[in-house]
Amino acid sequence: MMNELELKYGCNPNQKPSKIFMRDGSALPIKVLSGKPGYINFLDAFNGWQLVKELKEAAGLPAAASFKHVSPAGAAVGLPLTDTLAKIYWVDDLGELSPLASAYARARGADRMSSFGDFISLSDVCDVSTARIIKREVSDGVIAPGYEPEALELLKQKKNGGYNIIEIDPAYTPMPVETKDVFGITFQQGRNELKIDKSCLSNIVTEQREMPKQAQMDLLIALITLKYTQSNSVCYAKGGQAIGIGAGQQSRVHCTRLAGQKADNWMLRQCPKVLNLPFADGIKRADRDNAIDNYIGEESMDVLAEGAWQRLFKSKPALFTAGEKRAWLDQMDHVALASDAFFPFGDNIERARKSGVKYIAQPGGSVRDDNVIACCNRYGMTMAFTGIRLFHH
Repeated sequence: MMNELELKYGCNPNQKPSKIFMRDGSALPIKVLSGKPGYINFLDAFNGWQLVKELKEAAGLPAAASFKHVSPAGAAVGLPLTDTLAKIYWVDDLGELSPLASAYARARGADRMSSFGDFISLSDVCDVSTARIIKREVSDGVIAPGYEPEALELLKQKKNGGYNIIEIDPAYTPMPVETKDVFGITFQQGRNELKIDKSCLSNIVTEQREMPKQAQMDLLIALITLKYTQSNSVCYAKGGQAIGIGAGQQSRVHCTRLAGQKADNWMLRQCPKVLNLPFADGIKRADRDNAIDNYIGEESMDVLAEGAWQRLFKSKPALFTAGEKRAWLDQMDHVALASDAFFPFGDNIERARKSGVKYIAQPGGSVRDDNVIACCNRYGMTMAFTGIRLFHH
């Protein structure tokens, strides 16, 4: 076992030398089974592994995450897919999926635009069902505690044998204090070992106090996802998965809007008008994803312009009007929303309401908490103050 691994370069090609290593001289807790993961790959892998490990502990189900640039594009647990979800995640042709495969299909599928070229994290040994999904998606690599032999062979076929496959020791426990250097100056802090479980949701501060088991699970998924998302961050979740993540915004309401837009896109993709788009034969999944995103967004006229739609569709689709979109989105309900720090204004609640949010978890502690609570009460939302901040940088 080695205690350091040389990398091609750091975040950018000019940043050399680059390596990962154990300060105490102990062996690295990982093995590279294929490929040559880079600096950012490992950042995604290690953040993602922590996320899925905690998700599995909290939910008691296999978990998966799809990471891009050190923030999750999606995270989920292994609940079965409905026929509609299987279709919008492009896995309806694969038959019955294992729980782990369902988790990754959800994590990858919630925001397929952001997940393109992702780094995958799996809480359990990668099985053949999961490997079949990964094999046909555009991805940079995967980290898992192990691989079934057939699954490993499938994954090794990606990128002509250059696909990044990392095996991590599930028993590895990092040191309680972590350090990093910035501008030649060393920063040190205790690791964020805060355990996120149902006790975090016990302080309900709204008139509406109902919080079903599924809502509790969704809030825990959202909170654990935020623990490994670049701040400021907000996460919408529903049905065992994140459906919209807003990361790295300076303004909280911008996080809420960004994540809400992604949650809306997830919902709009399930509309029959989108499900039945007449794609031309041979259109690749990534091109379909781009076309759908444009069709349901403000760029729909560009997709349907003369000369453009012929490349994508067998026949010209009808315009998806703003009124039709709003009518479909109005059916969205029982969505959970978590924030990594307090909501300073009720405008966040107003935006969340438009995406069907019913349950909220946030730290509390703003001087305007009363205003935020009143806004939740106006719309019959249940909100818990967790008392915990989840900044991640």
